[in-house]
Amino acid sequence: MLKSRVSARDFVILIAMSIVGIISSTIVIIELNIVHSLPPYCKIPVSVGGNVLNCAKVLLSPYASIGPFSLDFLAAIWFIINIIFVVSIAMTSKSTAKKVLNIMFVWRFLGIIVVGYLLFLEFVVLHAICVYCTAMHIAIVLDFVIVSYILFSKKSKIRQDILSQ
Repeated sequence: MLKSRVSARDFVILIAMSIVGIISSTIVIIELNIVHSLPPYCKIPVSVGGNVLNCAKVLLSPYASIGPFSLDFLAAIWFIINIIFVVSIAMTSKSTAKKVLNIMFVWRFLGIIVVGYLLFLEFVVLHAICVYCTAMHIAIVLDFVIVSYILFSKKSKIRQDILSQ
């Protein structure tokens, strides 16, 4: 059972964006690698600031992988690690939870940096936007906002419990 420092509501809030990210990345992984087709809604004739919604151009670009690993696979792993951090905060001692919360902040900050780079690739290099990538980007940004609130807002109940002496 979850310790009292993380209510069921806070737990859901902390993992919600990771679930969105896992769903988005899993759809791409399954469609591209198992079904061998583009995911649904990947080619919508919409232009956004000179960029078109075109998942194929993004997902099949040379920037879509790091070595043998697709960015979608790495994103799924990233979101799973997020959930492991949240479970650790909820179920470990206060001192361990404090360490994990700080590590989670750094982890999610690194996610923000990667999102910035990926947005640069989509908007400046490829001139194409992937719907699923955008969902993952939004999830990462919102995750960062949530963990920042927990760490820095004096109104955060989790912060009050974990960071209090």
